[in-house]
Amino acid sequence: MPENTRWQACDPVIIRAPLGYTRNLMALDVSAIQAALADEGVDGWLLYDFHGSNPIATRIAGLNGSGKMTTRRWYYLVPRTGTPRKLVHAIESRTLQALPGDTLIYAGRAALERHLATLLGGMRRLAMEFSPDCAIPYVSRVDAGTVDLVRKHGVDVVSSGDLVQRFEASWDAAALATHREASEKLYRVKDLAFAEIASSLRNGSAITEYDIQQRMAQAFTDEGLIADAPPMVAAQEHAGDPHYMPTRERHRPIRRNELVLLDLWGKLPVPGAVFADISWTGFTGTVAPSDVLTVFDTVARARDAALHFVQDGARAGRDMRGWQVDQAARRVLEEAGYSKHILHRTGHSLGEEVHGNGVHMDDYETHDDRRLLPGLGFTIEPGLYFETFGIRSEINMYVSERDAQVTGPVQDRLVMLDVG
Repeated sequence: MPENTRWQACDPVIIRAPLGYTRNLMALDVSAIQAALADEGVDGWLLYDFHGSNPIATRIAGLNGSGKMTTRRWYYLVPRTGTPRKLVHAIESRTLQALPGDTLIYAGRAALERHLATLLGGMRRLAMEFSPDCAIPYVSRVDAGTVDLVRKHGVDVVSSGDLVQRFEASWDAAALATHREASEKLYRVKDLAFAEIASSLRNGSAITEYDIQQRMAQAFTDEGLIADAPPMVAAQEHAGDPHYMPTRERHRPIRRNELVLLDLWGKLPVPGAVFADISWTGFTGTVAPSDVLTVFDTVARARDAALHFVQDGARAGRDMRGWQVDQAARRVLEEAGYSKHILHRTGHSLGEEVHGNGVHMDDYETHDDRRLLPGLGFTIEPGLYFETFGIRSEINMYVSERDAQVTGPVQDRLVMLDVG
């Protein structure tokens, strides 16, 4: 699923994901964070929020859905060694009461700055939700003024990107199991959709993108899947728009000898479940045009180049960054002469939301220098887009200790639908 895809249809055709649910982080594992800080070579992790401006900090602190009113600035510092420290406003002094540590309370601006100096005492290098030059906007949640204020106390601020991955994006064995089950269900829905298209065309029945989308949405319900939007079904020229979404008002027929792109994502309706997200392309005939076949082959080679880069690196124990995976795929597309037809990055993190808080495979829209750490799941989905058609091939991967796995079948050729 490409970044920023949002459903604009007016029909509630599919159960929504429980967006209020997040992992239970109220019992913060300070020792695990401190071990991670030692690995990262920083003195501490400073969580900060003002009026919900930093959703990462509120989730890590366990404030999401807590019912607490948080309209004032709060800080929570986990040092590499020693006891955590809190700084909260007098009228919201219980904001962080569930978290371990010593508490400082301020009311006025002067007290805030004075206590902040105490809070930061002994710190020289702190991680915050910050990204130099906003290279990774998904992580860059702390405003520039607050970073300036912390730096004024002689502290070097670095990105918490890899820390966020460890404590927000990493899958445990149970989460991986939910992903695999969701993936199996998505593949069945994909097969059903292609079979429905082929059957309708064989029988001479009219079929539209919207019809197939709605039947897939019903299949989601039958399979017990939830998502934040219905599947994408794009025929021919609509497949050239990565964010096309059929609606009741805007869709086209699916005809013979046309390309059809399916993009579908979903998860199980249980706490802690993580998404699966796949894209496949089919052709409603027996002989696809040579340009379509060439583009599919190029996209598949780009996907496989990224796949092998990740697998080889994981098995060799190499340090890998998201931007490097993107470059591995994009190099294939560019060398084939398709630079002008690349419209998005190679892949995105998967989590309890379809675009998760882990590393993205991106050196195109952003420069994601976060590491591919064990426990992370993500997509690899290069695509090429033209006025008359578009092709994207999307797989899911999971990185474990010294290995990386593709979690479902990989499309190695265009699906040729038997339309009779």
